[in-house]
Amino acid sequence: MKKNSRNLGPLDNPFRPGAGHQPPYLAGRVAETSEFSKLLTQKVILQNAVLTGLRGVGKTVLLDRFKPLAIEAGWLWAGTDLSESTSVSEDSLALRLITDLSVVTAQIPIHQPAPTSFLRQPGAATTIHSLDFRALRLIYADTPGLIADKLKAVLEVTWAFVSKIDRRGIVFAYDEAQNLADHAQKEQYPLSLLLDVFQSIQRKGVPFILVLTGLPTLFPKLVEARTFAERMFHIITLGALTRDETGEAVEVPIRQSRCPFSIESASVDVIWTETKGYPYFIQFVCKEIFDVWVLQASMGETLTSVPTDEIFRKLDADFFVGRWARATDRQRELLAVIASLENSDSEFTVQEIVAQSREDFPERPFSSSHANQMLSALIERGLIYKNRHGKYSFAVPLFDRFIMRQLDGGVQPPLE
Repeated sequence: MKKNSRNLGPLDNPFRPGAGHQPPYLAGRVAETSEFSKLLTQKVILQNAVLTGLRGVGKTVLLDRFKPLAIEAGWLWAGTDLSESTSVSEDSLALRLITDLSVVTAQIPIHQPAPTSFLRQPGAATTIHSLDFRALRLIYADTPGLIADKLKAVLEVTWAFVSKIDRRGIVFAYDEAQNLADHAQKEQYPLSLLLDVFQSIQRKGVPFILVLTGLPTLFPKLVEARTFAERMFHIITLGALTRDETGEAVEVPIRQSRCPFSIESASVDVIWTETKGYPYFIQFVCKEIFDVWVLQASMGETLTSVPTDEIFRKLDADFFVGRWARATDRQRELLAVIASLENSDSEFTVQEIVAQSREDFPERPFSSSHANQMLSALIERGLIYKNRHGKYSFAVPLFDRFIMRQLDGGVQPPLE
């Protein structure tokens, strides 16, 4: 760190690690933003979007940045986070869509020549003047057929009104979409319903785009529910930032906040190496560095290096340990085997795990069947995910490094 000539006064930390918190400066993501902008130019909707990546890679942040782009391009924007309760039943999903839609259509007046046959209710007390939640629910309730038929009617009638207020269409954007699922045992198929409804109305020329954000498990779930989903979505995958992008994420907030110090290039190199360019970890590390610098500066000292050991010890306690505690002792042994693989930070196979376990645990290595069984359990705990090609990856970035620190005597998980 280099101190500038200005006197040190009260300073607000510009870095914001948190779930979905907007960083002070969004570094990189130029290509991903360009891909999304191209989808907004569609007159006939042939492709929707899946925004995917590991936790902490900035999916929610980027989705929030997409919203003003869509609005500026003439689109309305509806959506929210998808909780597990949304996926309980088809009716729950329908209610979610109608509720979110009503937020952006409530101010749209109902007038001729738009079709209002669904909204003609006897008596002045039930007169509908705008396309609010009550109006949408009336359309839904009065449409005969299945839930899919009712939803299609709501969306088609909505477009009849929206098309008259100089809007190109509506973007339905949903975060945490990996929570969507069908429930065959209960004869409830909310995920399939969502895909069927949007494919149907888009084929009829209704310009409503579906944007789903979620973990890498999301797209395989979509294809499993409906094979046509593979052609229905354009995949935007978020990865780590480059060294230059990491530099921007570190340096620009410091410069914009007019802090009385600057960060040296060598320190940025350390931050990039230790965080591997993952945005959440960059924000976490930089926040801690900033706090340490302010503390030392208040005592007349200068921060000469990045205290990575201390910072990552805190990161372990704040971020990783809770996830590590979800695994049993034997599952932790399997995770340790995976972490010792040369390709632990990318993709690995059951065969590689079995072979490595013979070296790490020669007295009780893992068999293929046992490894498969345990990997399935770790997937349910959100620690591992399986891609469409049958290979596995850690669901949490830098988890392999955390595990190796545990083997070296790092932070221990809390007692259960």
